[in-house]
Amino acid sequence: MTPIRIILGEDHSLVREGTRRILEQYDDMVVVGEAGDGEEALSLIERFQPDVAILDIRMPRLSGIEVVRQMKKSSPQTRALILTAYDDDDYILALMEAGATGYLLKTARAAQLIDAVRTVYQGEPVLYPAIALKVAQLWQRARSPMERQVAEALSPREREVLELAARGLRNRAIAEKLHISIRTVEGHFNGIFDKLGISSRIEAVLYAVSQGWVTQEGGERE
Repeated sequence: MTPIRIILGEDHSLVREGTRRILEQYDDMVVVGEAGDGEEALSLIERFQPDVAILDIRMPRLSGIEVVRQMKKSSPQTRALILTAYDDDDYILALMEAGATGYLLKTARAAQLIDAVRTVYQGEPVLYPAIALKVAQLWQRARSPMERQVAEALSPREREVLELAARGLRNRAIAEKLHISIRTVEGHFNGIFDKLGISSRIEAVLYAVSQGWVTQEGGERE
């Protein structure tokens, strides 16, 4: 099995070294580079084209937000997982808009980090539970009335797919639960993206949370 190739971008060396030690306890992960500032992180991402980049928000020379924006052009297949101490509204929205796939706080447990890396690698969104509902509310307020009206055009099946995704199910699990193919699930997501006027799965999941279809903890409402 080919390991998940990871770049670490973190200006605090102690945190960076500790994160690397946690990751390299697992055979399916390998850290191919470490950076102490944003410019170095972006350079390593462009050079190694990793599967996942774990980035802090506040780094010297270039912020994590800007690294995510730029790497989408130079290394589009790399998924961004933010690991930070900051949960400010402006940071969260900027990172989601820039295209980050996951957002964890540094208070997360080691097991949560490992699961997040694996999930993000599969292209699935990850949000720290304590801020998921907050993010959804912010995102909802940013949508215009017209966009919310368009969102009501979701078909029953599209809504069902979206609810399952918001509960944490991946495409294969959604396909099995609904007795459809993975390709059909992907097609439903494309339809959801078009109708909501968005481009990422994490935005779609946030929409489901903002509509109250699932709870903050990820369980479906009655």
